Amino acid sequence: QVQLVETGGGLVQTGDSLRLSCAASGRTTYAMGWFRQAPGKERDFVAAISRITAMTYYAPFVKGRFTISRDNAKNTVYLQMNSLKPEDTAVYYCAAGAKLATTSADYDYWGQGTQVIVSS
Repeated sequence: QVQLVETGGGLVQTGDSLRLSCAASGRTTYAMGWFRQAPGKERDFVAAISRITAMTYYAPFVKGRFTISRDNAKNTVYLQMNSLKPEDTAVYYCAAGAKLATTSADYDYWGQGTQVIVSS
């Protein structure tokens, strides 16, 4: 079992930055991903990072603005978000899965989400 807790969301203005954190407890030998869901929309992949090699995947709409990283000693994954836009407004979810993947079905454990609102 893995428990995931996201923190770091909030209300910011266009162009601002935020760093989301996801603290994992329990068995932590997993790849980690970030997804987001805006009101009335499906949950979208944002970024993912592998456990050992720290290989990363990014959605095209965040590449160059967001950076995913992990600190295995702290069992924590981060999502640094720069140059935020109003369309980045969503609930951001952290997820853990057995393999590095970009689809939500490949992730077995999910956090409760943290709200990010970007005002124009």
